[in-house]
Amino acid sequence: MKGTGNWYLNSDNKKQWKKTHIHTPPLFRLRSTFNHHSHLFFILITIFFSFQLVSGKGWDGIIVTQSDYQALKALKTELIDFRGVLRSWNDSGYGACSGGWAGIKCVKGQVIAIQLPWKGLGGQISEKIGQLQELRRISLHDNVIGGKIPTSLGFLPYLRGVYLFNNRLSGSIPSSIGYCPLLQSFDVSSNLLVGTIPPSLANSTKLYRLNLSFNSLSGSIPVSLNHLTSLTFLALQYNNLSGPVPDTWVGTGRSHYQLQILTLDHNRLSGSIPNSLSNLGMLQELSLGQNQVYGTIPEGLGNLSALQTLDLSNNSINGSIPSSLTNLSSLVSLNLEGNLLENEIPDAIDRLQKLQVLNLKSNKFRGQIPASIGNVSSITQLDLSQNGLSGEIPDSLGNLPNLTFLNVSYNNLSGAVPFKLSAKFSPSSFVGNLQLCGYSISTPCSSPPPQYFSPPPFNASLGHHHHRKLSTKDVILIAAGALLALLLLVCCVLLCCLFRKKAASKRKNGKTAGAAAGRTEKAIPAAGVEVESGGEAGGKLVHFDGPFVFTADDLLCATAEIMGKSAYGTAYKATLEDGNQVAVKRLREKIAKGLKEFETEVAALGKIRHPNLLALRAYYLGPKGEKLLVFDYMPKGSVASFLHARGPETSINWPTRMKIAMGVARGISYLHTQENIVHGNLTSSNILLDEQENVKIADYGLSKLMTTAATSNVIATAGSQGYRAPELSKVKKPTAKTDVYSLGVIILELLTGKSPSETTNGMDLPEWVASIVKEEWTNEVFDLELMRDDTSTTSDELLNTLKLALHCVDPSPSARPEAQQVLQQLEEIKPEVAPSSEDTGALVPSTNE
Repeated sequence: MKGTGNWYLNSDNKKQWKKTHIHTPPLFRLRSTFNHHSHLFFILITIFFSFQLVSGKGWDGIIVTQSDYQALKALKTELIDFRGVLRSWNDSGYGACSGGWAGIKCVKGQVIAIQLPWKGLGGQISEKIGQLQELRRISLHDNVIGGKIPTSLGFLPYLRGVYLFNNRLSGSIPSSIGYCPLLQSFDVSSNLLVGTIPPSLANSTKLYRLNLSFNSLSGSIPVSLNHLTSLTFLALQYNNLSGPVPDTWVGTGRSHYQLQILTLDHNRLSGSIPNSLSNLGMLQELSLGQNQVYGTIPEGLGNLSALQTLDLSNNSINGSIPSSLTNLSSLVSLNLEGNLLENEIPDAIDRLQKLQVLNLKSNKFRGQIPASIGNVSSITQLDLSQNGLSGEIPDSLGNLPNLTFLNVSYNNLSGAVPFKLSAKFSPSSFVGNLQLCGYSISTPCSSPPPQYFSPPPFNASLGHHHHRKLSTKDVILIAAGALLALLLLVCCVLLCCLFRKKAASKRKNGKTAGAAAGRTEKAIPAAGVEVESGGEAGGKLVHFDGPFVFTADDLLCATAEIMGKSAYGTAYKATLEDGNQVAVKRLREKIAKGLKEFETEVAALGKIRHPNLLALRAYYLGPKGEKLLVFDYMPKGSVASFLHARGPETSINWPTRMKIAMGVARGISYLHTQENIVHGNLTSSNILLDEQENVKIADYGLSKLMTTAATSNVIATAGSQGYRAPELSKVKKPTAKTDVYSLGVIILELLTGKSPSETTNGMDLPEWVASIVKEEWTNEVFDLELMRDDTSTTSDELLNTLKLALHCVDPSPSARPEAQQVLQQLEEIKPEVAPSSEDTGALVPSTNE
């Protein structure tokens, strides 16, 4: 089930639509008859309520205070409402605090949030916004609002979030902003702001997110910001900042700083790269590109074990690539383009097994291209152009399965281009290497030279018989050949220019998109548990780890979309204020255990980390008993939708299906052997896929949070979907062997393409498959898509996998294999799909993914 609505995921589990509701309150009911005293009473009551409407607005049971009403009225006056969004902000004040006024949220008659993003609003923000003394959040991003940032924002004692990005704000950032004691997030990126960064921002000791990118700020970066250890996200790119890169990252230990995103690119920063950056032990992204930085790359950067993106491009950095950089096991993107780096590319580059982008363009590298690059199977983009590299292109580069972009042009390379590369990439990837051949029609490699014998002694008397003048025909042929070669050369040059122009355009777009992503992506908090109490609705939010930081208010105010319902509750895709998305499961009422036992069990689930298990990132306990579980959002959805809800033009090959089967087996095996957890409700609907189609098993361990009655209901539901082991009809307690049965059904689902929820001639999926096999029509079992690519090898693999699946769904639990045995047999059937133990994390428990 899926539906979209522009509503909040509030603590009362109600759809709070952003519509205008103006209530006419029934002040009292008139009886059918009145006497003289009744008329007098009516007059007195009317006077009383008239007085109330003078002192407070919004007679709907919740009255907005007079001060807040005047502030909102001033705000509406100074904003330009092109679309009529603020029509609901009536002059009487009715409905201001009960959802009747668009974008306004109140607590006890006082405004705590103004949320009007993407509404096409212009004008400016009134200084009278400072009268909203309980305001916690102002969200006016993605409008066309101009003017200055109100100084009065700095005098709001409860202000936590300011989201004004993507507007036309001008002037400077008020220094008063630094005096909001509870400020957590301040994002004014993509505006027209000038002036310097106020050092007073460091006074907001709870600030974890600061985004001032895409403005025209100048001056140096305040040293005081480096002492703000609460920061997890600092984005200052695309400004006019000058001075040195901050060099005061010091502390008592590597865990002293929480900073994980540091983007300073596209400024005018100078000086060397400070070695103190190595103290940012949780840093995931460091971007210093397009500055005026010089000197060498510090060895200490190799200590940043969490670093995923390193961009030092287009500076004046010299020296060699430090050997310590090959220790960055989490590195995904390394961009050193446009510097003065020299010597050889390290052979140990293949230690970066997660590397996807390697850009060393426009440097002074010498020596040969390391053949070890061919061992980094994750590489998608490789640019080594405009250097001084020599020798042949290693054959190993042709074996990179994910390589989509290659450029080795304008070096001193020689020899023949490996056939796999010349067939896959255009000649522009190889031009500018005079001794390189075999990458285009105009650059054929010559045949091996013939064996020459010593010529006979020259006889002068016969010399005139061996030499003749060129005929007119010979001259014409030579001239035509030369002209043809010249035309081919011109075509190659034009193609190269066109390609480089497109590449530059892509890089420009990429940087813009990356900057936008930088604005919306939040960083991972410190590993462990972080508890936030309160929020506008009360309750408690408990964080574990994860890619986003958010507050209870962020979560409860998120725009939500229903993804589905189950016996456990309802799953939502929640879009946070800054655009990031998480999955939220709201547990059904009265199915969870008592509070103390629930918190103990959910804390244990929050520590489980495995590449094939969907990580629990946080949970929220509301003041009215509501319970929310927060997970990573998987945009590719479930295996069920992947298999059964795709269009006819989309096919799923055998390696992909086998990869899914192995991922499920690996995750279940980990739960059984390392966590002593039985899933109990394993279906293709709660097996999710990430962007790379890696399996993430959801809903594991939830039975530990539920009452016995709720768990029985889940078992019954699983049975109706065709995944329930037969013994569960008698024994209502799931076991490891019932999980294996469900695993077997899922493997059959992958093999046949049939949904287990559908029966054939009254038979469930395992029974139907068994009946077909019994009649020796085995090939009729398999999905037609698999049979189209049938080879002898694939046929054997399909049959062996089918036998294993039937073994898993054996009616007798004792006859079924363990999940670990299923995994081992799958890896033996198709070992090339099985990742290394380093990739899977083996079965070793960990605290972070």
